[in-house]
Order: sequence, then structure tokens, then C-alpha cells
Amino acid sequence: MAVVEAPDVPVPVEHPGAVGPIGRLGRWAADHFRLVALSWAAVALALAVFAPKVETALSGAGWQANGSQSVEARTQIQQNFGGLSSSAPLAVIHSSTLRTGDPLFRSTVAKTEAILHSDPRISTVVPPRPGSSISRDGHTALVVAGARRDPTAMVAAADSLKKKLHGLSTDQISVSLTGASGMWSDFNSANRTAMMKSELYSWPVTLAILLLAFGSLVAAGLPLLLTMLGLLASAGLLALLTHGFEISIWAMNFALMFALALGIDYALFVVHRFRGTYFGSGQSVRDAVAITMDTAGKAVLFSGLTVFVSLSAVMLVPSPAFRSMALGIMLSVAFVLAATMTLLPAVLAKLGSRVDSLSLRWVHSGEHRSPRFARWGERLWRRPHLYGPAATLVLVLLALPVFGLKTGMPSIKVVPTSDGSRIGYTQVQHAFGRGAPGALQIVAPRPDAVQVVAVAKRDPGIAQVSPPRLGGGGLALVQATPTTDPSSGATGATIDRLRAALPTRALVGGAAAENHDLEKALAGKTPLVIGVVLALGFLLLFFALQAPLIAALGVLTNLLAVGAAFGIGRLIFQNGHGSGLLGFEPQGFMDAWAPVFFFAMIFAISMDYTVFLLSSAKEHWDKSHDAREAAVGGIAHSGRVIFAAAAVMVAVFFTFALSGPLPPKEMGVILGLAVLLDAALVRLVLIPTLLRVFGRYAWALPRWLDRILPDIRFGHA
Repeated sequence: MAVVEAPDVPVPVEHPGAVGPIGRLGRWAADHFRLVALSWAAVALALAVFAPKVETALSGAGWQANGSQSVEARTQIQQNFGGLSSSAPLAVIHSSTLRTGDPLFRSTVAKTEAILHSDPRISTVVPPRPGSSISRDGHTALVVAGARRDPTAMVAAADSLKKKLHGLSTDQISVSLTGASGMWSDFNSANRTAMMKSELYSWPVTLAILLLAFGSLVAAGLPLLLTMLGLLASAGLLALLTHGFEISIWAMNFALMFALALGIDYALFVVHRFRGTYFGSGQSVRDAVAITMDTAGKAVLFSGLTVFVSLSAVMLVPSPAFRSMALGIMLSVAFVLAATMTLLPAVLAKLGSRVDSLSLRWVHSGEHRSPRFARWGERLWRRPHLYGPAATLVLVLLALPVFGLKTGMPSIKVVPTSDGSRIGYTQVQHAFGRGAPGALQIVAPRPDAVQVVAVAKRDPGIAQVSPPRLGGGGLALVQATPTTDPSSGATGATIDRLRAALPTRALVGGAAAENHDLEKALAGKTPLVIGVVLALGFLLLFFALQAPLIAALGVLTNLLAVGAAFGIGRLIFQNGHGSGLLGFEPQGFMDAWAPVFFFAMIFAISMDYTVFLLSSAKEHWDKSHDAREAAVGGIAHSGRVIFAAAAVMVAVFFTFALSGPLPPKEMGVILGLAVLLDAALVRLVLIPTLLRVFGRYAWALPRWLDRILPDIRFGHA
């Protein structure tokens, strides 16, 4: 963070009035501080009313592949079998000493049924039945509650039902709510607690890093202002959107992380450039703001566009959970980006020299070119064949474990062991078999029911088949219990065999089938999403830099950091190395959504640093057409910002890794590692050495392209 160096001699900036559209927007914001501030205050206050409701409005549901056979099966079961679909809550009554015939056990079952009947979101209640929902030893009984509402509403129903049912537990008998709705309810609760803990850790750490990076408490507070504004606005809007769309609770997780991380990134880049321009060139505060936005603001705009480009590809996955998570991030980034383009320049103009108020004694206002990073750039220029291959070798070695990566849908292990849904899940497995919590639901026309039962009984992966249950629409429902755990690959293979052997009009559903269908959809869409992200990222970077070679290198080097992060992630989350330190129980695989979604997120963050570095290098190239000055000057002017921004982002992501359920840990560790490796080895080592190796060819542009592309420059003449 190198804030102790003496500033170099500033170079006067000529023609401050000759700025582009972004610069003119910054000057307008500087001239209309009151209007800009009041407008943002109105937006914040309007959305702040809804923001506190976001935690209860968002859902853990939505993990499904739209258009899949399992979703169609759930729809038919909901309509024709009293809501006894995969979202139906399941109450587990268990006693190690009492049996179902004992008075206390019978009384507890009756009270459980009464509680379920009293909830308007429950359509029907199925009491325990011998041979199907009462264990052979008589110590465990199941009460199934039909879902009257959609999966999102049933998660909300589980929030209230689980507390009432748990209140029936005594020293002799326990009552737990499980099933998909109960599991997501418990996950949401654990997730909210983890988010609060992560925020408690991340804010002071972030402020400390920003204070060291800026050396001024006022300047350090500006990124946090943008972050809080973006988070508040996106939270309120997400809460509003739940009235028309199914929004996953994870949308808020990712929105928080990206609002914090990118808000700080953008403000760091802009405020750093403003201080260098205002204190280092003698410009008026109004002109300094305009020049800052014409240079750093333009880079921030392209950086924000890369985030939208990367996450828009996630929309190709036909799952409400994925689409709402991408939407949550894009909303937070949109607010942060809009505030960076308007509110931040207005505040900077208002503060002027006071931006360095409450500064540390060693701070040098006007530092824009870091002598320390300039020396590092010179070293890379002199020895590219040493540093470049070394960084590449490290990244490749870290990425090698990726070839043994296994994926699967999140299991019950994502829920804390003390929560009711996991306790009930374990009790069901012990009483009815490993596959009982993930029983398959086969819905078919009544004439096919006998054949469905016969096919299910012949399958080696099925332990038990229930008699057909007749419902509306001329349909029959058969429940088949697998021999294997719902999250195992063997259960997925059983589902595929059944679908191939069953009558054509039979549909296989259930929670395990929905997870299996989503996993297959993810596997099918992952290559397309990655390809779209890479292609759109290249086009955007090429459009911004107007240098096809360096744009391609900027995109391809992202893959090294992504591969290395996933390689380490496989060792941690699949093999369990460090699980004790991080406090989680490994599933034996990485969550299936990680490759596609994390790739898009990592790519977006990596391109953030790519734009900061290469836009600065392009600025020097446009001024000097000297490859050495472009490489060294680019890292000298952006290196400290990249270093500080990466430090903040790693700290933010790692705080999520230290608390909460398994998926946020997985997310925090992999994203934190990716940012660390990308900033330290790719942006600050590999890219500068590639600029040295390719020299002026890195910035070459064919004449025919030069004629049709608009003239985009990141410098100010």
C-alpha cells in the first residue's frame, strides 16, 4: 500500500475543459451537488423502507431446473394429491424409549397434527401409518403435511411451524420439522446469523485497510458510503421484487459481497485518481473532478459493464435461484456504479482539499504514480522470462487438482447439526433407510400404476415401493425409496434408469429428482456459460482497449487464476483438508453450481483489475507509444490501487468463509483465493511481463478495425 513514498513531480494537465461524456457528467455532478445528494437521499429513503423486510421476504427455494420432468411432476402432485409434493413439510416424532402405542407418543402425534392443521398454508395432514410412515421398531413416526402454497411460501411456513413443533419436545420425545422446506428454513436462519457475523468482522477490517491505503479517514469513508448506499438500495429493491418473482436468499448474500467489494474497488480507483489530479496538478476542484471521471470514471464504467456481461451469462441456466442470484448482484453493482458516476464526484467536489482531512502524518497528497510499484514494473521489464514463467508455473500447479473435481447438489450437511431439519433427517435415515429422506415420487396415469410399481420394484437401487395412491386427474402416485443417500451419484443413476424403463407418461419427481435434474442442467449449461462469458468479456475489453492481442491475453490469463482457485477449493471442500480449521463437514464433492456461478463471479472480479491495470497502461501508450512506458507506467499508476482493492476484497470474502453454513464458506474461500491469486500473480506479475514480451505488438490494431471502432481513450490531453 506504499503510502510513505515521496510524491513524484506532477505533470500539468492541459485543456481541462476538453473532456468526454463521462467527464462532463462528473462536472455536472460537481456543479449540482445539492440536486445529486437530495436525489440519492430520496432513492435511499424510499428503498430503505423495504430493506429490513428482505431477510424474511427472500427464499431458500428456487433450486430447480425449469421445464424439467421433476418440476412437472411436482406441479401435477400439487394439483392432484393434496400438495404432497417435494415441498411438503415432514414432522418427525421420535423417542428412544417410547413407542407409537404409548399414551405420550400418541398424544404428541395428535398435537403435531393439530398444529399442522391450524396453519392455512397446509392443505392436508397425513397421519402415521404402519408399514410406511411408522418405523419397524415403533420409535419413529412421520406426519406429512400437504403444501397449499408454492415452495417459497412453504419455506416461510416452515419458519413458524418448526418453532411450534419443537415446543412439543420433552426429555422423552422429540418433534422436528424436516423435508426440503424445513431444510431451507434452517439454512436461511443459519445464513442470516452468519451474514451478521461476517458483517461484524468485515467492516472494521475493511476500514483499517482503507485507512492504510488512503491515509485519510475522510477518504477511507467514501468507499464505505458507496457500499452502504448500494447495499441499502439493492436490498430494498430485492424485497420489492419478491412480490412478483421468486428471489433466492443467496441473492442477498452475493449482493452484499459485491456491493462491499466493488463499491470499494470503484471508489478506490476514483478517489485515488482525484487526489493525484487535484493536489498534483493545480487544477480547480471542478476541473479535477471532470478529469478524474474522464479517466478513472471511464475505466470504472467499463469495469462495471464486465460484471454485467459476466453475470448475464448465468441467466442461461434455467433455474430461479441462479437467475435471482445474478439479478441480486447486478442490482447492487448497478446502484454502486450509478453512485460512483454521480454521487461520488459530487461529494469529491464538495470536499475538495478536505478529502484528506483526519489524515495520517506520513500521507503525501497528490501521489498518483507509486515509486515502489514503478520499481517493481522496471524489475518485471528487465526480467520477464524469470517472473512470467514462475507465476505461470505456480498457477498451473495449483490448478492441477481441478482434474479430479467432483460436483453434486448441496446435501443436508449444509445445515448445522443442531438444527431440527438435520436432526429429523438423520432420524428418518436411521428408522427407514438411507434413501428415505429423498424418496422418489412417480406420478402416472392410473392404468400405468401397476407397471410403475413393477418397474420400481425390479430396480436394484430401490429399497421399498409404496402402493399406488389415487388422486385427481386420473393419476396415481407411487413412492419409491432409494437404497442410497439422496445426494449420492448412485441415486441419480437410479433416477435415470427408472425414467428409461417406466411408461412414457410416467414422471419421476421428488426432492432428490429435482436436485438431479438441476445438476444435469448445470452440467449441460456450464460450457455454454463459460464460452459466453469469455467471448463477451473479450469483446468488451477489445472495444475498451482497441488492442485485440492484449484483450485476448487479459481474458485468457483469468482462466489461470480461476483454475488455481478451484484446484485449492477441491482439496479443501472435496477432500476435506482444513475442514477442522474452517469448521465444516466435507460432502465429498463441491456444490454443483460452483463451476458455473463462481466462474462468472471470479471472471467479473478479475476483469475489474484487468480494466484498472490495462486502462492505465493504455493511457500511457496513447501518450507516448512507448511499450516500456505503457507497461511500467500502467503498474506504477494502478498497482497500489489493485493491491489495496484486492486486500479489501480478500478480507471481505474470507470473513464469509469463517462463519455460517457450508455454501457461504465455499463461496468465500474460493472467491477470496481467486482474488488473491489474480491480483498477486496475474495482474501484478503475469500481465506486465506479457506486455514486455509482446512490446508494441500488444497494442497493435489492424487499420480496417481502427477505421470502424470509436476512438476511446483513458488519458486526458
